[in-house]
Amino acid sequence: MSSDDLPPMGPQVEKGGTRFTVWSAADALSLCLFEGDREEQLPMEGDGQGLFTRFVAGVGPGALYGLRAEGPYDPANGLWFDPSKLLLDPYATAIDRPFAYDPRFAEFGQDTAALMPKGVIKRALPSRPQQSPRFSPGGLIYELQVRAFSMLHPAVPPKKRGTIAALAHHAVIDHLKKLRVSAVELMPINAWIDERHLCPLGLTNAWGYNPVSYFALDPRLAPGGLAELRATVDALHDAGIGVIMDVVYNHDGESDAQGPTLSLRGLDARRYFRHDANGALINDTGTGNSVDCNNPVARRLILDSLRHFVRHARIDGFRFDLAPALGRLPDGFSPTAPLLLEMAADPLLADCIMIAEPWDIGPGGYQVGNFAENFLEWNDRYRDDLRSFWRGDPYRLGALATRLAGSSDIFGKGAHTRSVNFLAAHDGFSLADVTAYEERHNEANGENNRDGHGENLSWNNAVEGMTEDADILTARQRDIKALLSTLFASRGAIMLTAGDEFGRTQQGNNNAYAQDNTITWLDWKGRDQDVEAHSFALAALRADAPALTATALLSPDDVTWLRPDGGEMTEGDWNNPDGAALVMRYRDGPAICINRGHTPIRVTIEGIDPFDLDARTVAIR
Repeated sequence: MSSDDLPPMGPQVEKGGTRFTVWSAADALSLCLFEGDREEQLPMEGDGQGLFTRFVAGVGPGALYGLRAEGPYDPANGLWFDPSKLLLDPYATAIDRPFAYDPRFAEFGQDTAALMPKGVIKRALPSRPQQSPRFSPGGLIYELQVRAFSMLHPAVPPKKRGTIAALAHHAVIDHLKKLRVSAVELMPINAWIDERHLCPLGLTNAWGYNPVSYFALDPRLAPGGLAELRATVDALHDAGIGVIMDVVYNHDGESDAQGPTLSLRGLDARRYFRHDANGALINDTGTGNSVDCNNPVARRLILDSLRHFVRHARIDGFRFDLAPALGRLPDGFSPTAPLLLEMAADPLLADCIMIAEPWDIGPGGYQVGNFAENFLEWNDRYRDDLRSFWRGDPYRLGALATRLAGSSDIFGKGAHTRSVNFLAAHDGFSLADVTAYEERHNEANGENNRDGHGENLSWNNAVEGMTEDADILTARQRDIKALLSTLFASRGAIMLTAGDEFGRTQQGNNNAYAQDNTITWLDWKGRDQDVEAHSFALAALRADAPALTATALLSPDDVTWLRPDGGEMTEGDWNNPDGAALVMRYRDGPAICINRGHTPIRVTIEGIDPFDLDARTVAIR
């Protein structure tokens, strides 16, 4: 059966009751209705091709339900049917409580009804008229984790802290407007489960990159469900700010062969997940399983999930975690894989902002620059080259220039740069920690400091970590400002992770996914207001400089590369291992003057009054 032949999936509230439609390879499927501690199991009718349906009279919004699947149990061959496992309907749009990991989820024959969140039947919110996204490709993307962003925000009412609703508070919106944010990028808000190794360590997942549902929002972040997200999106839209959802379609929280059976695995693991020739789960994500984004049923689930959030919450776009999974064919990644083509052709999704994290750990997993023209891409080479330059690595002027100008070496196949320029993201050091730590300090994660990247292209300004030395603190603040200035002076889209505009620290932890505490919670009261004011000023300057927010790739006539003395850069200047200064002069725009050195230099370029450029600073004139 083609996915196009499938009727509307999930619970559909109709006159007099609700119709349930589920895809499963099970021999038999039961709909389980819950009222208090009582469970009523109703057999669903199968069509012999994987589609199960049941209309239940008198059941409507607010009712709780789950599924039980019967069939062979043979995990080595991708068969996980176990009727003792209560399963979440993949199309459930709400759940009654968050997921909490329990080892009994993975035990064959162990009934899990008491452990599992139940699907909640919801009447669909009215569709919103389709509108163009509130984001231009050259704008500022502001990445944030909902809970960490607002837990310590003094202006947000305590009951709203840690929730999506907090983002609609006027104090938050005022801050975003001062930064000239084009779109907030919400780290995962779909219902997720903690990885099984965290519970014994007393830790929880703080990021959400371990989803169980592609439709239901996590009740910890959205106690008001989809209506809360929609109201918050409306408030941000009224302020001219778009909303991008970070989505995880490359794997789900059921993990490897020892992982929990919660939803997709118990319904049809062979179709939803990739397996090798011997029947073992393929793990191109590092999380234990990989969704088979080429299977028609999985593709339909993903497309329906995207449509759901656009149609009912007016989401402007999506950032795809480990995006090569979306286009991985049996012989490798293709930008014209079926799912990617379907996304581009879908009338509801075609003009959405699509952003790829263009790498995973599978074969051929590094695909920076290889997605289609409708995708922006996280550019890790921008991050690495800019950090290397400011760290003082030799021979970095050419790479610096290429990244400032939009990375034509990566995105030169088209007429526009598709680069999302960033210096720090949720994964890795915060921007301030890049200037304060040479080594990772992940002891709090309980893995003996083995997790996270070992090389961060960072420096500590002579002391590792915390210090009260005023000179070192001044040097670090200077470097943070220089990094921010370089980012805001770069052509194309830029991304800032929440708090980096005012010097947030994670105490040297570069893999803080398990730190739902003050390591990741933004310290609003203790923020560096001098760095914050610098960020606001950069944002205003960038907003008035169309040359920076443009995305067209530069021609040789658009920009001149100069030495600070006004002379054009020569081959010898570019190849000087100690080169530390550069001026990027736009024909119809500003001059970007950069001094990585440790002493001031005189800048004398035509059309601009001569001035002294301080050590390790950037001036935009």
